[in-house]
Amino acid sequence: MSALIRYQVELLLRSQRWLPPFLGYLLVLGLGVSGDQPMMDCLGYAAALLVPITAWYVRCTLTADPPQARACRVAAAGPARVQLASLAAALIAGLVLAVVAVAAIWLVCGRTTIIPGREVSWARAALAGLLAAVCCVLVGLAVGALSHRPVLLRGSYGILAALGLSVLVLVVPFSPANVAVRALVSGSLRAEVRYPLAAPAVAALLALLTAAGTAALSRRRTE
Repeated sequence: MSALIRYQVELLLRSQRWLPPFLGYLLVLGLGVSGDQPMMDCLGYAAALLVPITAWYVRCTLTADPPQARACRVAAAGPARVQLASLAAALIAGLVLAVVAVAAIWLVCGRTTIIPGREVSWARAALAGLLAAVCCVLVGLAVGALSHRPVLLRGSYGILAALGLSVLVLVVPFSPANVAVRALVSGSLRAEVRYPLAAPAVAALLALLTAAGTAALSRRRTE
């Protein structure tokens, strides 16, 4: 399995499919983040963007191979293992982007909260931002897996489904991504740091179930 994941990561890098989501994330992040804004608000903004970006990476990894090459890998390793390796590569890309975003915001922002004169620990704020980013990456992985093959076989529908689901999981109350982002924004308003640990735990469970479900579905559709 590790060889399949390594192959998928190398394919993502060599094909340069990692570049459009990366540049798109940096562009939108640069439009919404500046040095005079509170760090915790910027971390919430950056985490929310990771939902559609990770879903985009899922699309990149699931469609990186030409159909003939993917068919050969499926025949050699099995459709479920190929599906899981593709999702694992997208997860790695999303997590790397999350760490880069948190580090960049830590360096750029000049204060931690929106309340003048009331600051919180920079390290604690960064940790809360990292937890929220990881949570949103996991949710984005589930969104991407549900929006592309083997769940949806037509790529044009997959793009619309990914965008719609990304918005939905960010605005619906009590979704893991919504809870994680709101914790940062409300923490900035109250000058406190909260760690909603249930959110990343639920997001991890959701991603795990989605990965297992799509892997099983890929096996059924190739039988």
